[in-house]
Amino acid sequence: MTAQLPYDHETELEHVLERCNAARQAPLPAKDALPEGFSGLLGHFPVYFPEEIAHAAGLLPVNVLGGGNRLEMKHADARMGSFVCSICRSTAELGLNGSLAGLAGFVTHPICDAAKHLAGIWSRNFPEQLSQILYLPQNVNTPGAVRYIAAEYQRLRAELEKATGRRVEDEALRASIRLYNHNRALLRELYAVRRDEPWKLSCIESSLLTRARTRMPCEEHTALLGRALDAVRHRALRAQDKPRVVFVGGFCEQPPVEMLETLDDNCYVVDDDLLIGLRWLSADVPETGDPIWALAESYVERSAASPVQHDARKSKEGYLMAMLREARADAAILTAAKFCEPGLDDQLAWSKHLDEAGIPYLVLEFEEKMTSFEQMAMQVETFAESLLFALA
Repeated sequence: MTAQLPYDHETELEHVLERCNAARQAPLPAKDALPEGFSGLLGHFPVYFPEEIAHAAGLLPVNVLGGGNRLEMKHADARMGSFVCSICRSTAELGLNGSLAGLAGFVTHPICDAAKHLAGIWSRNFPEQLSQILYLPQNVNTPGAVRYIAAEYQRLRAELEKATGRRVEDEALRASIRLYNHNRALLRELYAVRRDEPWKLSCIESSLLTRARTRMPCEEHTALLGRALDAVRHRALRAQDKPRVVFVGGFCEQPPVEMLETLDDNCYVVDDDLLIGLRWLSADVPETGDPIWALAESYVERSAASPVQHDARKSKEGYLMAMLREARADAAILTAAKFCEPGLDDQLAWSKHLDEAGIPYLVLEFEEKMTSFEQMAMQVETFAESLLFALA
């Protein structure tokens, strides 16, 4: 009888991360490789999108996150100003160069003027694709907020039914909610590891594991997360002498991988708002009753905070301080994408409050197409050393 080889958790994690990185680099999943039950792909812009509705309609929700720092701009700059943020310009470029031709449709949100106007660019240049704006309220404290969101979700449901010729039944929506509840629970576990044992899981690894959901079915991603979490918990790594920081400002446009590697080299990033849309719902959506109402209510009552949403219960300063406290962080790294008005507005409020509270912080600026990181690396290294000196 052949002896069974010991299970290698590190090799298992490497395999999962390789799969996630390959998914990150693909503009779209291959349409002919979609699992049974899916008829096409539905693109959507950050920050939050009710993926359960697309999933129940048989469309794989694909989060369109721009083109990164290897995309050459040839067409988009003729359609929008150079002062528009990189993610909007590179998303338009991906559409215009044919990389997103496999989408059945594209949904954007009025999270800022640039994102809202992407829908117009899309409908004019890609009339064969469904083009929609999902109007989620920026102020959720009004009495009619949940009712309004539910009406928008019903409108989206009807548009997807029309596009696919497939009725989206309530039971299918409840099944999708159950799937995504499980997935979000695993993502919360992933971030708990970051807070409790950050030496076991780097920021870049966490980002890759999370981002993979933007390029594969929720079912496959959930299985990958389960394998990764098991491997991470068994990792035999020692804690290093690094300061604990929270990283905020990556809620929409995603920082380049090299920027996250720079942070990992010098700090333990114990919490962040990267890809917050995939983790927007902070507790399980009710799996009984009206599924559309459950999703709408969860958006208001069981949701994270973000610069693109006004909620008087979650002040800009308050939710950052809560992140620092719950992650037991020593400092904050505040960043914003170039030309991102919501991000820069919050950065100003955060800086002022942290000054008053006497909490150290570093301000960085980025855009997805950055290719040089030497100066940033020096800033982060100097900041980390000053923190260690102060904490000694």
